[in-house]
Amino acid sequence: MPLVRLDKILTDTGLCSRSQAREIIRRGRAAVNGTPCADPAAKFDPEAVEHYRKVIACCKAHGVEPIVTLLHFTSPKWLICKGGWEAESTVEDFKHYAAYVMEQLGSELRYVCTINEANMGLQLAAISKRFRLMAEQAAKNAAAAGKSAEGTVQVGMNFQKMMENMKYAAMENAQVFGTPQPQIFVSERTPEGDLLVLRAHAAARDAIKAICPEVKVGLTLSLHDLQAQPGGEAFAEAAWQEEFTHYLPYIKEDDFLGVQNYTRTLYGPQGQLPAPEGAELTQMDYEVYPQALEHVIRKVAEAFKGDLIVTENGIATAEDARRVAFIRQALDGVQHCIADGIPVKGYFYWSLMDNFEWQKGYAMQFGLIAVNRETMERTAKPSLGVLGGYAEK
Repeated sequence: MPLVRLDKILTDTGLCSRSQAREIIRRGRAAVNGTPCADPAAKFDPEAVEHYRKVIACCKAHGVEPIVTLLHFTSPKWLICKGGWEAESTVEDFKHYAAYVMEQLGSELRYVCTINEANMGLQLAAISKRFRLMAEQAAKNAAAAGKSAEGTVQVGMNFQKMMENMKYAAMENAQVFGTPQPQIFVSERTPEGDLLVLRAHAAARDAIKAICPEVKVGLTLSLHDLQAQPGGEAFAEAAWQEEFTHYLPYIKEDDFLGVQNYTRTLYGPQGQLPAPEGAELTQMDYEVYPQALEHVIRKVAEAFKGDLIVTENGIATAEDARRVAFIRQALDGVQHCIADGIPVKGYFYWSLMDNFEWQKGYAMQFGLIAVNRETMERTAKPSLGVLGGYAEK
């Protein structure tokens, strides 16, 4: 069977409208490999630049306004070997990279996101800390009882296998990067590294504005709807401070902020709580809670006075009817915010097609379009037409 052309799928569902596609189509990625600096291993690939020039032209030819992201987690090897996202030199390297991209492609762009989920390192550090504490306590309890640790926590974990994998990963890292613990973008971040990322963003923003002052610049943050149950107020406030508030000095000059939200997080007197008993869960094992997006937009707008763009929001599910319901409820919340004067300029669903979801591979079904991985045939789901319907309103 011949492949279905993606542009035909988008046209048939109302998503190829020049005036409206920017608010609907998930942002185009343009993470050009080879961030430059004085390092002799760092150089640009002109073929990669031309590839992205063609991508941008293709988007525009089909009425899609590309919002380019310069960094979505991956970094070149030479940068990591220099110390990665804990090294002071990365600020200048990233600035130089952003300037080069704008010199090459800036005249064709209106929106640039410097860094995707700039707060991800701190979130991963918090998650890793919780898992380490859980593993240590499980091991102690098991040792005291003369049993293995696996059955002592309410999640499917093989602690021995995890430790073995960590050992092998450290060996591979040492061979590739010269250190068993390289500071990649999604490593556990130190407080100093966290602020280094924001300084890199600010430096890149200034470089972009110097070359293309008319281009709107921002970054994106992964934000949860943090809800305090009785006694959990202090935990929720501390989490919001870490997840959002302490970044404000570094983004207050930005033209926009990309809001990325999928669910809520509950806090009680002892800290973070699991999803409520009986709550519907996504394939990612977090709660289906589309109302979270409106709550987060409103809370962000209290402190950030630039434009807001929902740069990620979606649901991983094999049942497209659930996706349709999720999109409708989430967009109801966005429309309520707009009606109240909050400057929400766009909503981009994650993701257009069922995608490679990092460690979870292709198992998570976020997409509005299904992909047969053997034939690469792409088939629009009903949810694509539902989202396209909003572009026509």
